[in-house]
Amino acid sequence: MTLQRVTLITLGVNDLAAARAFYARLGWVEHRESQDGVAFFQMQGAVLGLFGRAALAADQGRPGADLGVGAVTLAQNFATEVEVDAAFEAALKAGAVALKRPEKVFWGGYSGYWADADGHVWEVAMNPFWPLNKDGTLTLP
Repeated sequence: MTLQRVTLITLGVNDLAAARAFYARLGWVEHRESQDGVAFFQMQGAVLGLFGRAALAADQGRPGADLGVGAVTLAQNFATEVEVDAAFEAALKAGAVALKRPEKVFWGGYSGYWADADGHVWEVAMNPFWPLNKDGTLTLP
C-alpha cells in the first residue's frame, strides 16, 4: 500500500452553487458522482471536491468550526510561460481574484497566484527543473 499520496482534495465553500459555476467557467466538468450537496471533479489521479463549509466542518466532527482558507496553495504546473499566462487569464475571466500576476521568480521558474471566491489560493507555474510528463502530470526527477 502506498501511503504517500493524495486521492481527494475537498474545498469548503460558502456558496456551493457559486463555486460550481466558477469551476465550470474554468472549463472543469463535474463528475456524474456529484450530488446536490457536493461537487466532484475528476483530475489526473485525484478528485477535487467542493463541499459547503458548515457541512464540511460537521463531517469532520467539528460542527460550528471556523474553517479558514489561504494556508494551503493548490498548484497547476505548465510546460511554458505562455501556458501559465493563459491559465492565469482564464481564471481571472472566470471570476478569480488576482493575487500575484505571473512573473519570473527567484528559484528560476515563472509563477503567479489567484484565489477563488472562497479564498482558496491556486498557483500557476512553470518550473524548468521539473519537466512535466506527456500527459501533464508531474513526477519529480
